[in-house]
Amino acid sequence: MKVLIFGSNGLVGSSVFKVLNTKSNYKEIIGSTRKDTNLFDYEETFNRINQTRPDVVVNAAAKVGGILANNTLRSEFIIENLKINLNILESLKLLPQIKLINLGSSCIYPLDAKNPIKEDYVMTGSLEPTNSPYAMAKLTAIEIGDALTKQYGNKIVNLMPTNLYGPNDNFSENESHVIPGLISRMHKAKQENIDAFNIWGTGKPLREFLYAEDLAEAIDFVIQNDINEKLLNVGSGIEISISELSNLIKEIVGFEGELKFDSSKPDGNPRKLLDTSKLFNLGWSPKTNLENGLDKTYKWFIESLS
Repeated sequence: MKVLIFGSNGLVGSSVFKVLNTKSNYKEIIGSTRKDTNLFDYEETFNRINQTRPDVVVNAAAKVGGILANNTLRSEFIIENLKINLNILESLKLLPQIKLINLGSSCIYPLDAKNPIKEDYVMTGSLEPTNSPYAMAKLTAIEIGDALTKQYGNKIVNLMPTNLYGPNDNFSENESHVIPGLISRMHKAKQENIDAFNIWGTGKPLREFLYAEDLAEAIDFVIQNDINEKLLNVGSGIEISISELSNLIKEIVGFEGELKFDSSKPDGNPRKLLDTSKLFNLGWSPKTNLENGLDKTYKWFIESLS
């Protein structure tokens, strides 16, 4: 089996490339990045897929970021992600023999969705406003994929992971998600002997996290077992408050200052826990607990600085 991974340098793509290369079931794992394929261009995208002729395409390419980036770069988040998804999906329209594993996000679910959030809750209410452009791009990809399946017979599995973290994440100060943002900023605060560390929001929201290599294992599980569910949640099933998470990262990083929560800044969704029972019942479960995953991630971050 030959697998083509778009976005193979990012958090998810690099983990998928690493994990699939440890398995004996694959003939060839091909990574693709913006250096070899411009996914904003339909012809380049189609040519890459058509010339490679994989059995499976994994779409791990996306413009991603945390609350600040999503809320201030709203146009870029919807336009760039729409272009990527549209070009990959349209390229597969007349290649129905190629299976697509399309990576989405838990932000596709309504803000007031009942927790734990089931796959059936998609498009049943209003989105969380700070990242609605990104969510709309991901929802559009699901709808296009469904149309292709019904009209052309394509096999498309949309995986909706919970909040991801791990090596090769974006650790920039202003565009990162919560875990890499806290790690990089807290490490810097430790290096500069800062007494107090400011964190957006109240610290009360509950979040679920999944180590990126566990998602990669889930992708391998879906491929190997020829699972063809339209939509599958992928989570750990374990919640933690932002306050508890921050203190755990403080301990791992070794920061000795005080954590201060800024309630004037937005919290985002107060609670978001995915119902991953469908995938759990199929036989998959994550292997990495949060503390071990954070420890691995921080060690990778330190090595990346040298």
